[in-house]
Amino acid sequence: MSKKAKQADRDKYFDAAFAALMDNEGGYANDPDDPGGETKYGISQKSYPDLDIAALTEEDVKAIYRKDFWDALSLSEVTTPDIAGEVFDTAVNMGKRTAAVIAQKALKYLGEDLKVDGIIGPKTLAALNRWGEQDPRALFVCLNGFQFIEYTAIINSKPALEQYGRGWTRRIQEYRGVKL
Repeated sequence: MSKKAKQADRDKYFDAAFAALMDNEGGYANDPDDPGGETKYGISQKSYPDLDIAALTEEDVKAIYRKDFWDALSLSEVTTPDIAGEVFDTAVNMGKRTAAVIAQKALKYLGEDLKVDGIIGPKTLAALNRWGEQDPRALFVCLNGFQFIEYTAIINSKPALEQYGRGWTRRIQEYRGVKL
């Protein structure tokens, strides 16, 4: 398979990852206890103060997620769809830098020599791809484990957010990867 064909296949991963993500993201909400404020499909007023959140369409959100999350994290370069989708889902829920840190911590736990800097660069991509080929399940479980640890730290630092703990745990538990 040519390099161009492989890249085209990986670009299809975004559509599948977006579909899986939308299973976890609700419609419109304006929960006064949510630090993100008004949200729709996971896009928050806090992160996008100039957008009319209530008027967002699914296509609007898809374009935002593609540019600001998937492309920003170079996830089209990740060769295993489930791993790319997991990092994407985490980035949407916890932020890009946090998702990158979680990926790097998981890879370090598995024995990779990486700097935990919150940037998915060439070394992190190579390690994600190496583990995606040699033992994707181990990497997937480690990503989820470090995501859970991060949720615990959030609740420990802001006990008022404990009300979201069950939903965050369910998000980890129910995310099964992408369907191509």
